Amino acid sequence: MDLYLGFVVLEGLLALAVVATNLLVCAALCLHRELRSVTNCLVACLALADLGVGALAIPCSVALSLELSLCFYTCLFLACFPLVTTQFSILLLLLIALNAQLKIRLPSSYVVHVRRGRALGAVGLFWLLSLLIGLSPMMGWNRLAGYVEGNRTLATSFAAERAAVVLIARDQPYGGFLSKAYPAARGAPHSPQPHDDHLGRCSFTSVFAPEFLVYFLFFACTLLPLGALLGIYADLFRLVRGHFLARAAKRGELPMARTLLLLLAIFCVCWIPLHVLYCVRLLCPGCRSYAALDRLAVLLSHLNSLANPLVYAMRKRDFGRALRAVCLRHGPCCPGAKVHPQGRSGRGEGPRPQPCSLSPCQREGPGARIPA
Repeated sequence: MDLYLGFVVLEGLLALAVVATNLLVCAALCLHRELRSVTNCLVACLALADLGVGALAIPCSVALSLELSLCFYTCLFLACFPLVTTQFSILLLLLIALNAQLKIRLPSSYVVHVRRGRALGAVGLFWLLSLLIGLSPMMGWNRLAGYVEGNRTLATSFAAERAAVVLIARDQPYGGFLSKAYPAARGAPHSPQPHDDHLGRCSFTSVFAPEFLVYFLFFACTLLPLGALLGIYADLFRLVRGHFLARAAKRGELPMARTLLLLLAIFCVCWIPLHVLYCVRLLCPGCRSYAALDRLAVLLSHLNSLANPLVYAMRKRDFGRALRAVCLRHGPCCPGAKVHPQGRSGRGEGPRPQPCSLSPCQREGPGARIPA
C-alpha cells in the first residue's frame, strides 16, 4: 500500500511539473515572435504532445494502476491514449531531425522548400498516423477473450476488491467508450447486470496482447523510427564536419544537431526499460514480475515529457532567455521583461537582457513608465 501511495504521489507531482514546464514553452513561443522559426514550431508541437502526457496520459496511467472493475472498452480506451501521445512524440522527433537535415543539405533553397504551413501540415499527418497506431487495439488486436475469462473469478472475489466502483452500461446500446458508474457496497451480492460478461479488472496488460506490445508497438513503431533517427543524425554529423560547408553553417547547425541527439538519447533511456519489461513477459511468461520495477519503469517513461523542455532551455540560449522572460513578465521583480534574440551567427550580437532589479515602477511609484 505504501508503494502504491508513493507511486500515486510521484505521478501527481510529475504531472504538475510536466504541465507547467510545457505550458511555459508554449507561452514563450507565443509571446516572442522572433522565436517562431520552423524548428521552434515543431518544438512547440512536441511541447503540446508532452502537455497531453501530463494532463491526460499520467492520470490514465494512475487510473489503470488502481485495477478498477471496468467495462472492457472503457478500460481499453484509457490504455490507448498514452500510446497515441508516445507515438506522436517519436514521429515529431523524426520530423525535427528531417528538418535539421534539410537545413544543412539545402542551405540556399531551404526557405523556399520548407515553410511553416508545410511543416504544420506534416505535423497534422503525423498526428493522424499516431491516432491510427494508438487506437489500433480498438479495431480488434486486444485481449477481450482473456478479459472476459478473468471476469468469472471477479464475481466471487468482488468483496475483496480494492475498488468499490463497477462500471456498467444501462439503458444504452453496448459499444460506447464511456459508461455510467454505480457504486457497489463491499460484500454485497453481485447481481447480474446487462453486459456483465464484459466486466473485468482493468490494467494496462489485461487489455493488450503481449505480441502487440512487443512486435508491433516496440519493434515496428518504436525501433524503426529510432533507427531512422540514428541514420539521419549520422548523416548530419558527416555533413556538418565536411570540408564543403561554410563555417557559419557549422557553428549554427552542429549545436542544434547535438541538442536533437541528446533528446533522442533521453527518449531511449526513458522508454526502452518499459519495453524491455514487455519483452521479458512475452519471452518468459513464467518469470516473476515485480510491481516496484514496473511502476519505476512507468515513472521513467513519463519523465521524458519533463526532460524535453529542460533540454531546450539549457542548450539554446535564446530559448532559455525567452523562458526566463516569461517567468518574470508578470512577477514583482522584472515586469515587462523581454528577450533579446541572438544574431544570425549565434553569438548574440543584440543587447543582453537587463539584470533583475527593482523596476522603474517600483522605484518611482505608480504611474511611472518603463523606458524603452
